[in-house]
Amino acid sequence: MDDDTIGKSWHRPSRAHGHELRAPESATEPSLAAARARIAVVDPAAYARSRNALDGAVTGLSPYLTHGLVSLAEVLAGVQQRHALEVQHKLVFELGWRAYFRHVWQHRGEAIFASLHEGPLPDAAYARELPADVREARTGVPVIDQAVRTLYETGLLHNHARMWLASYLVHVRKIHWRSGADWLYGHLLDGDLASNHLSWQWVAGTGSRKPYLFNAENVARYAPASWHSPGTVIDASYEALDQLARQPQPALLEGTTERPAPREAPTLLSAPPPGLAIQSPDASQVAGREVWLVHPWSLGALPADLPPDTRVIGLWLQDFHQVWPWSERRWRWVAARMAELGAVMWWTDAAALGQALSGARRVRCRAEPHLQAWLPRWAECLPDPALFPEVTPCCASFSAWWTRSTRGLSSTEDLLSREPR
Repeated sequence: MDDDTIGKSWHRPSRAHGHELRAPESATEPSLAAARARIAVVDPAAYARSRNALDGAVTGLSPYLTHGLVSLAEVLAGVQQRHALEVQHKLVFELGWRAYFRHVWQHRGEAIFASLHEGPLPDAAYARELPADVREARTGVPVIDQAVRTLYETGLLHNHARMWLASYLVHVRKIHWRSGADWLYGHLLDGDLASNHLSWQWVAGTGSRKPYLFNAENVARYAPASWHSPGTVIDASYEALDQLARQPQPALLEGTTERPAPREAPTLLSAPPPGLAIQSPDASQVAGREVWLVHPWSLGALPADLPPDTRVIGLWLQDFHQVWPWSERRWRWVAARMAELGAVMWWTDAAALGQALSGARRVRCRAEPHLQAWLPRWAECLPDPALFPEVTPCCASFSAWWTRSTRGLSSTEDLLSREPR
């Protein structure tokens, strides 16, 4: 919803809008109370007016949505209690983007991690290694260097800034979108594989009809002065930038200003950092008992119907994190919420987990596409309440999906009270 925006991990702004610069204070607090407090102060009208400005009225809810402290339906229900909204309101529309990206992931699976179709140039024209000056926030293009520094310092980045960063990497520096997407995901507190990687594809033009481009004028319109980038490679017309996007040579002459000192990137970890109360699986803790698995994407309130002797196990799966490492900030944020839920946290691989859980009376959890390859092996996977109806087959565009998802609905009350179909 916003650091990016409401529900999507990020998506296009129109050229008449923008988004948020700093992480809201409560975004650093991994609690259900903090998430609900953010919902309570959402101002849909202000959001619609200013969401694309880096200091706009964004919601700060993206980390809570990504990690399942609240669902899209809970967000909209909470806002709807205070504000009557039409289904076509910008806030609801943006919530739809996260649902749409999950829709594509559900139908396309691992295919979302490769180009859905060719972009302005063939895949082979793009380099696969992120340039050191980008990683170290010293390109000399202020908007890029500020975006990278903000990412490292907060773990969050405004939607508009994410798009500027992606567009610069792909279309100016000729870096393959997948390399940029993997790098950004690793440093985000709110990284969602579907929203992040499909948004990079949208910017790259491999998941949309044309590449997303931006220029210095666009930055000056929506960002504070320290981000403005006159006299740099992006200080050009959209026509010139479109031609650049279709040329295989990267633009190497970056800025006319002095480059800042290098900023070291935070380390990405494929195993828990020290100091967390994480242990190896212990079958005796669950033998003969009901088990509720808590994982990093299901950190909401525990189900009300859990038997009194239920053992809550917080799952950290090696098989996932060895492929997708996280920043220490994100490890600790998620672990703090697991501890608040009273979970005993296990760090293990899929084989050892299955063995440890085999003696449990019953194992349940929330379904989650990030762990779809593993969770159904051990647990009954309960779906989260869906805000939007299931649409089949896969829609190639958001507009087609949106039309089908909201057909016959006028208000958010209609959406929230609809019968599943």
